[in-house]
Amino acid sequence: MTRRSNANTNLDTTTADPSTNDTSSDAITRRRALAVGGGVGAATLAGCTALDVFTGDEPTEFVAGTATVSDETLSETGYELNEVTSETVSEEFEVAGSTQEVRVTNRVAEYDRAVELFGERYQAAVFAALATPRVEVLGQAFNPIADLDNEERAELVLTRYDEVDDLERGSEYTTSMLDAEVDVVVYTAEGEIAGTSLDVDIELHVGEPVEVGDDFVVPLAAYPEEFGDGETVRTMINGIEYTEE
Repeated sequence: MTRRSNANTNLDTTTADPSTNDTSSDAITRRRALAVGGGVGAATLAGCTALDVFTGDEPTEFVAGTATVSDETLSETGYELNEVTSETVSEEFEVAGSTQEVRVTNRVAEYDRAVELFGERYQAAVFAALATPRVEVLGQAFNPIADLDNEERAELVLTRYDEVDDLERGSEYTTSMLDAEVDVVVYTAEGEIAGTSLDVDIELHVGEPVEVGDDFVVPLAAYPEEFGDGETVRTMINGIEYTEE
């Protein structure tokens, strides 16, 4: 994670970072769930490391590194990189009558894989690696995903599905990611493949945040249950790499 303080910055709440081949802000808006935008703001983050590093009147920025899946793992699993997006959200903190703006930039690497159902192929298997900064300012934790529970995190990866309902918690497992153990919860749901009227049962894998450097990394996946992609998702999680900003 990188912290910057720059009085001349002029960021929208949704931005793209061309240095990581990010898409435009319109694309990020369309992928609202994966980008972790919307109304999620200041939150209580258990175990957050206190940074308390900003002073003065300038906006302070915290930028996450990038979590991606290794090329070797992609070759093994058949997933392909769809896009890497950035989402910047801001929050104002008031202390002793003064207001300070803090801006936090998350990064999401999204991968997809075609699945064959009823003789047709759909890009309905999606995997995402989310990196988000770990921030605490003047005793107040600020992190756009910190107050989401596992069920809410499950909704972050449902960009390829419409009319999703009946989300139910299922099994759990633990696997390795970035030299740490990550707990993953498997959910089931019902929905339609986006842009079609095809109803499918969906399986989702939602990882707990893992602390990496000054960031948290969260693995997420969704695919038609009939496709049975669970072991492949586990391999994708194992293959996540992290590059510090």
